[in-house]
Amino acid sequence: MAETLFEVPLPTRRATARLGGELASKLSQGDLVLLSGDLGAGKTFLARAMARALGVPTEQAIASPTFALVQEYETPRGVLLHCDLYRLLDDGGDRTKTSAEIRRLGLAERRAEGGILIVEWGEGFERDLGGAASFDVRLTVERGARKATIRGRT
Repeated sequence: MAETLFEVPLPTRRATARLGGELASKLSQGDLVLLSGDLGAGKTFLARAMARALGVPTEQAIASPTFALVQEYETPRGVLLHCDLYRLLDDGGDRTKTSAEIRRLGLAERRAEGGILIVEWGEGFERDLGGAASFDVRLTVERGARKATIRGRT
């Protein structure tokens, strides 16, 4: 699988939604998408756009999984798990504790069963999430301009 790195300007919410649709169109069962960036960078908005593009009906609310940690949705392409690991990040820098908490969620097993994972704040924990990410998306806001830097398969 060839891997590329590219940047996408996101001047509007519509541009972010289009990016979500593009990424979703490339996903299949067992894929992992990592979303990173500062608070308020648009990770959850992009995850919602991807979920809608995967077929989560508009009448079904797509809640931020910050407190639940994992939200599960049925899609025509299988189960989608939207995860937010922010609350598991240990302020003391104990990555072992954080890894153990992530493993307890069973996300690697769900991915092995064919679940598609979209994970906010999961960078550095790919092993605990079942291996390398299909796409790693870093969202940034610089001088009021948003962009996504994407590393992933072509």
